[in-house]
Amino acid sequence: MALSRRERRPPRRPDASKDADDVAGTYVVRCADGSLYVGYARAVVARVALHSAGRGARYTRARRPVRLCWFWETTTERARRLEGLLKKLDRRRRLRLVDGDPTVLLPALAEVARRVRR
Repeated sequence: MALSRRERRPPRRPDASKDADDVAGTYVVRCADGSLYVGYARAVVARVALHSAGRGARYTRARRPVRLCWFWETTTERARRLEGLLKKLDRRRRLRLVDGDPTVLLPALAEVARRVRR
């Protein structure tokens, strides 16, 4: 008898979100051509340095140098989900976020919190 996907998955630790190893960040960098790139990483500053050195994502390699404009530190799972939601935002909203308007995040953060609780 085959195990279901739920049965194959290891059980979650109740304190998993409190581990120091579970910290990650969602970030936005501005490329040399003015475009914005969204990503997430456990070490945001090191990841941005990789992007600037040409060893990051294929998108940023051709648009160097890049500059870190915004980041949010949270758990790895929430950072990954927030990245996906920020990538769905249009350029106008991403620019508002980079310019310091946190209200752009409210719907995205509510969605992340709702999905993570499941």
